[in-house]
Amino acid sequence: MTSDDRKEAADLGAEFARREILPHVEEWEEAGELPRDLHLKAARQGLLSMGYPEEYGGGGSHLDIMAAEEALIAEGVPTGVLASLFTHGIAIPSILRHGTEEQKDRFVRPALAGEKIASLAVTEPGGGSDVANLRTKAVRDGDHYIVNGSKTFITSGTRADFVTTAVRTGGPGHKGVSLLVVEKGTPGFTVSRKLDKMGWRSSDTAELAFSDARVPAENLIGAENKGFRMIMEQFQGERLSIALQCVAVAQRCLDLSIAWARDRETFGSPLASKQVIRHKIAEMARQVSVARTYVWTVAERWDRGEEVSTEASMAKNTAVYTAEHVVHEAVQIHGGMGYMRESEVERHYRDIRIMGLGGGTSEIMNEIIAARILGL
Repeated sequence: MTSDDRKEAADLGAEFARREILPHVEEWEEAGELPRDLHLKAARQGLLSMGYPEEYGGGGSHLDIMAAEEALIAEGVPTGVLASLFTHGIAIPSILRHGTEEQKDRFVRPALAGEKIASLAVTEPGGGSDVANLRTKAVRDGDHYIVNGSKTFITSGTRADFVTTAVRTGGPGHKGVSLLVVEKGTPGFTVSRKLDKMGWRSSDTAELAFSDARVPAENLIGAENKGFRMIMEQFQGERLSIALQCVAVAQRCLDLSIAWARDRETFGSPLASKQVIRHKIAEMARQVSVARTYVWTVAERWDRGEEVSTEASMAKNTAVYTAEHVVHEAVQIHGGMGYMRESEVERHYRDIRIMGLGGGTSEIMNEIIAARILGL
């Protein structure tokens, strides 16, 4: 992908942010969810289909959407908006890679067109990152699966038209996991609770319940008991997307802090004249530059098809640590105003905390890195 391609994608994201998102951010933060028509608008703009095959309405590469997301955040769009607007990015890759053409017509095409909202359900109450030992069970009954269990922390779960769901169809451990698409309105499938969160306020998050839910067997993605590998396949892209959003938030908070330090006067002179502030900003800028360079380097290798599981974990942790440091310093530089809800850095301070949890915790990332380094 050339720099010109990235600029075109970035310009598209920035323009969409200014026209369709920024005027409504506070309203959506209060409502706790995005309007459905935002997905249709984003699809018409070409944002939802970036990086997907042309035959399903897409185009470009994975790096296109990363450039667009970076630009959206640079304009001040909350990462919670991106989390729900682009949830299809974690819900449909397995269908694209392993699903039938009929499944792609039913789920992928309408998701990329903004006509259906997609969600991914893996995490369970009490399960956390232990994907291999999930308990939601799907038992074959003729042309259906009978599903029982529950899921939690499901992004876009309250609005989703279909949920790519990890279920246990076989024995214990990772070899007994499958992926099953559960559609809204399926008897026995309900949203049991809309969750209230510290951050990502404009992104709806749900607990889901399955009580003898009858799901057509034709909704099984790929072969039975092969779902764990499918989940692992898409983690690299998810982790790099989180890393990219982290460095974009860090850059945004650095920019806000620079502007504040130049304009704010204390003791008769600009805040930027104080050495302690200058040194804070210098260190923030150093960390952002290094993290962003590394994240994009790994993303480019991943886009070329290289094996980067270790580097993606490193990129995610590097970006998370950078963002947490920079956002913390941004609030400090803004002083009391940084603690006010009317301040953008206050929202980023709350929102950034999820990044070290989602897509695999920072501790899980270190386990992956250590296992590769030590040959375990």
